[in-house]
Amino acid sequence: MSYTSGLNAQEWSIVEPLLLEYLPKKKRTRPLKRSYREIFDAVLYQLKNGCNWRDLPKDFPPYSTVYWHYKQWRESGLIEQLLTHLHEELRRQVKKNPQWTTLLLIDSQAVKNTCNAGVETKGYCFYKSTNGIKRHLAVDSLGFPIFTHCTKANISDDKGLVEILTENIDYFKNRPLDLPKLTILLDNGYHPDAITKQLVNVYPEIMDKVQFELSPKPSKQEKVAQGKTGFVPVKARWVVERSNAWVERCKSLVKNFERNLFNANQKLKLCFVRLLFKRLATLYPLPIPSKTES
Repeated sequence: MSYTSGLNAQEWSIVEPLLLEYLPKKKRTRPLKRSYREIFDAVLYQLKNGCNWRDLPKDFPPYSTVYWHYKQWRESGLIEQLLTHLHEELRRQVKKNPQWTTLLLIDSQAVKNTCNAGVETKGYCFYKSTNGIKRHLAVDSLGFPIFTHCTKANISDDKGLVEILTENIDYFKNRPLDLPKLTILLDNGYHPDAITKQLVNVYPEIMDKVQFELSPKPSKQEKVAQGKTGFVPVKARWVVERSNAWVERCKSLVKNFERNLFNANQKLKLCFVRLLFKRLATLYPLPIPSKTES
């Protein structure tokens, strides 16, 4: 039986070679009774539909097998490798520098916890009245993340931004000086001066490579003059807001169901892996079938 969350032929032709390349090396064991495609489809079903692992439909491999493989992929870094590779390939296809972007849009999203969440994920965000976690996204102009990070919800946006950039400081250290400065576009909830002071302590030359910019916030008078009310999309900022909306298409990410922040971050990355290979599948032609398939 096919499901809307499953892979079609184009998508699997993109995923299969990468999955086999990045699979964690292990001792020689007996061959799989079910294919990697079936297992990957089951993982995507759980991601999109948000069911318990035990409640996977019976036409998938046993839930214990599916979860075991997902856990291995998560802990070995395979999901992160897939995200990086697919993102670079998408940027290459649209004629952008695959590794170095010139615009980074950063935002956070507070998400409520469920009863499954562990102590490590519990924090109360006063501004959003949310007890749970914050997902910090740093996306390029296409809306796909260069970095992702999860914190408790009581962590401020400024601190979360410093953490996500510090965690990935090698990206900035390795960035060539002959490239234009990387513009990091923020909303008005961030404080660039305070963020700069903390980042300079981590990497003194970082401000030679990046610059912070606050996106303009339309006033009530400007909204009235334009005949608009309520939320008004801001130039460029809407890209990261759209990325947050993409995440909510996966029911397992509408709330936080994970027991720790690492698992929550990996599930967030998997969401964008799914979106990336679907986007790439529209850019690649179908592989030519072999004689036995025709």
